[in-house]
Amino acid sequence: MSAKPGFPEILALGPTGYGDELLWGAAMSLAIALLAYALGLLIGTIGALCKLNGSLLTRSILEGYTTLVRAVPELILILILYYAGTATLNHLLESAGYEAMAINGFAAAVLVLGFVQGAYSTEVLRAAMQAIPSGQIEAAKAYGMSPWLIFRRITLPAMLPFAIPGLANLWLIVTKDTALIAVVGYTELALATRQAAGNTKLYFTFFISAGVIYLIITLVSQKGFALLERRVRRGQRQLA
Repeated sequence: MSAKPGFPEILALGPTGYGDELLWGAAMSLAIALLAYALGLLIGTIGALCKLNGSLLTRSILEGYTTLVRAVPELILILILYYAGTATLNHLLESAGYEAMAINGFAAAVLVLGFVQGAYSTEVLRAAMQAIPSGQIEAAKAYGMSPWLIFRRITLPAMLPFAIPGLANLWLIVTKDTALIAVVGYTELALATRQAAGNTKLYFTFFISAGVIYLIITLVSQKGFALLERRVRRGQRQLA
């Protein structure tokens, strides 16, 4: 009877351990988080600009969107958007005479988490834009700058120092929210960990290992955002 693999062996790379499965799950979690974060930033930027400058109807729709997403737990939203969204899309396709399609789990994860991130990003970026002294925008308009030029040369550089702390928090949130995707069956770090633990019955070992991986991602991310914040604040007076 062969001996049961020990702690180092069970986490090794290759056929004897589950280290490669955990690393692959972590890579998938990071890929989902990066794309969802980028999508959330895009939605948030458009949402913030429309909330500040849009019509009453546009502002009302965006207010409903941000309030709903922030009020409902992410897990409930993921289940609703994944299952109800898939069913609705296939119903529309069939109504138009097309065949139903299977939704790719990776793409669905990115879209769902990006939709959730968009609501939070909208509020973070809106607050950052409101913190810009109004005189800077008025001066740019007086010089005849187009809205896009104002955003690129005035709004974006001026709002980043105010936005980065909130955006850093949103990045950490989305890296953890990727674990919720396991409920729809897509293999990322949380599901890979659960499968490895179920196969070996070493639950403590694998969930502690997953926790360490998430911690490493968090520490590296914090360092990266600290460097980014220091860069965008260069030349500014620092408080003691």
